[in-house]
Amino acid sequence: MAASGREPDDSRSVSGGTIPGSGGVPAFTLSRSDASPIPVLIAVPHAGRHYPQALVDRMRSPRLSAMKLEDRYADKLAEAVVRETDAALLIAHAPRAMIDLNRAVEDMDWDMVRNGTPSGFPRMRIGRRARSGLGLVPRRLPEIGEVWNARMEPEDVEARIDSVYQPYHDALAETLRDLRERWGAALLIDLHSMPPLGRRGTGDPVPDFVIGDRFGASCAGSLCAAAFDHIAWSGRAVSHNRPYAGGHVLERHAAPSKGLHAIQLEVCRGAYLDERLDEPGAGFDGIVDVIGGLVRRLAEEVATLGRGAGLALAAE
Repeated sequence: MAASGREPDDSRSVSGGTIPGSGGVPAFTLSRSDASPIPVLIAVPHAGRHYPQALVDRMRSPRLSAMKLEDRYADKLAEAVVRETDAALLIAHAPRAMIDLNRAVEDMDWDMVRNGTPSGFPRMRIGRRARSGLGLVPRRLPEIGEVWNARMEPEDVEARIDSVYQPYHDALAETLRDLRERWGAALLIDLHSMPPLGRRGTGDPVPDFVIGDRFGASCAGSLCAAAFDHIAWSGRAVSHNRPYAGGHVLERHAAPSKGLHAIQLEVCRGAYLDERLDEPGAGFDGIVDVIGGLVRRLAEEVATLGRGAGLALAAE
């Protein structure tokens, strides 16, 4: 299995979707090798930093809201890991403030849209995440309050779904299918960052990582066990499913019985950013090393699962 850290000769990057109001800036970039050296895709949905001026003008506290919503420089972590592992990489450039790629379309607070639910969208009870203010389009944030200074227009929501949300999820699904076709199984690592967590109990260390597998529903148990083993071996504290078990991305794309596995990996911002949690800090390279080793370990596990699936099919 190739994991040399060098750029494969057949590597390529393609851009997709469009950020509304940006003058044509792509919504995401997908980097992968046609040879697919390992059966792993790293996706980063919440690190987008391209804010069209029209979006900024509608925000009450643009800088504070962005800092609260962004998985600050998680894309830089992923890029460094991919240079070491040759995993496929999907990075969203559209900011989470515009649309949250880890939410279902139905999880939208239509009260923040002029005239309510547009035609063509299901009229559903507002979901738990939307009620909390963090639905498909974030509405409220702790310590900040309302994100926007006016209601949205219905066509704004539709444009964001059509130009950002749907193309991103289409690219993610297609890449996972391609990896499964080559390897017999595929793994999505949905990479996020989190604010520093409080201690879980007396003497318990503050976790640097949280592994979410939707309480066993999104990946084989052997993958989760391998992830915990590697992080523990690296000397880092890790939590399981609490407080982050995985969101819509895992719910939508994971299908372990079909060889499509997924975990949500949360990384503490204090572990790789500076004291202000603003720029990459002294811990950045160490976190890259841990995640890089994790990707290589899980790639071996997924390849084994894929070979087992192939043998089972051959025996039928």
